[in-house]
This record gives sequence, C-alpha cells and structure tokens, in this order.
Amino acid sequence: MTHRCLPVSGVVRSEGDATCPVLTGSAAYGVSEAFRWRSGLEHKLTRAPQFYVVIIAATLVGMAINFLGINPITALVWSAVLNGLVAPPLLVLVMLVSNDRAAMGERTNGRLLNIVGWTTTIVMGVAAVGLIVTSIFG
Repeated sequence: MTHRCLPVSGVVRSEGDATCPVLTGSAAYGVSEAFRWRSGLEHKLTRAPQFYVVIIAATLVGMAINFLGINPITALVWSAVLNGLVAPPLLVLVMLVSNDRAAMGERTNGRLLNIVGWTTTIVMGVAAVGLIVTSIFG
C-alpha cells in the first residue's frame, strides 16, 4: 500500500517547493505596492531593501511553520476562514467607495454592478455570521 502513495507524496512535495518562491514574491509585491516601496526582482537589494525584507520574512515564516510542526493544510484552512471573515467589511468599503462621486467621478457603479456587488456583500456577510454562529453553538 505504501508504494502507491510515494509518487503522490513526491508530487505534493515538488508542488510545495515550487509554490514557496511564488508566494513569498507575491507577498513582497503586495506589501511593497501597499506601502509604495520600490519593488521588483530586477532591482538589487540596495535599491529595494523593503521588498527583499518581505521576501526574507515570508520565507522565514514558512520555515517556522514547518519546523514548529504546524500542519500546512490546517494553516491554509484557517487563512481561508480569516479571509472569509474579513471579506464582508472590505466589500462594504469597496461598494461605498465605488458609489462615491467625489472619489470616482463619473465612473461610479451602475445599477447592475450595485445589485451584484451588494448581493455578494450580503451573501458573504451571512456566510461569515453563519460560520461564527455554527462555530459557537455547533
């Protein structure tokens, strides 16, 4: 039975190794963009130090997860839960800004986008509340 699992574990292992640089790089680009830091792998360390610090920090966090024995699948599930809880308030902000003429000028949402956007926001909010209620009361 073990011999059947070995090829699969090799694929999962190699996929994990391939995603680590992608995830650390995307984190560095995202954080750098948010703080308006110079970013890009085409820059040397001296030209974009914060960008490279984020790459190093994200790599170290990934290594710590491994060495502390944290199950990576469990970590992924919890990050998805956190994203689901954070999404509704962020969607409210996006909808408010996208309908603000002072911020958007003539490019505010139309009726269809408002219907889809607010429906999505409400559905995500109900799902988040449902998750919290079922977590507390089982």
